[in-house]
Amino acid sequence: MENCLFCKIAAKQIPSSVVYEDEDLLAFKDINPAAPVHLLVIPKRHVATLSDCAAGDAALLGKMLALVPKLAAEFGCAVAYDADGTPNGGYKTLINSGPDGGQEVYHLHLHMYGGPRPWRGQR
Repeated sequence: MENCLFCKIAAKQIPSSVVYEDEDLLAFKDINPAAPVHLLVIPKRHVATLSDCAAGDAALLGKMLALVPKLAAEFGCAVAYDADGTPNGGYKTLINSGPDGGQEVYHLHLHMYGGPRPWRGQR
């Protein structure tokens, strides 16, 4: 898409704080973070919304989700377990789809939020 912000970021026409890149995906820091760790994972190929994905996109979607725990570990918010098995740490993933879903940029993107709470907008 010619005027898509995330396509321009993927094409390196607009700078971003890239934390991961491969042939299919780009992950970068959100410029208006809602949590201590707030990353966006996008496909380099333009897909407007999750609703525009088809069965052929399953591998791409799986790759996006599989990347999140690796990024969480790198940024110090992976789920870990105490000696007694109690979980600590953690992160949240979110995909907004369409106007009622809160999507603002019409290029599929996955938010990863992590770090000590409360996060902006949460108590």
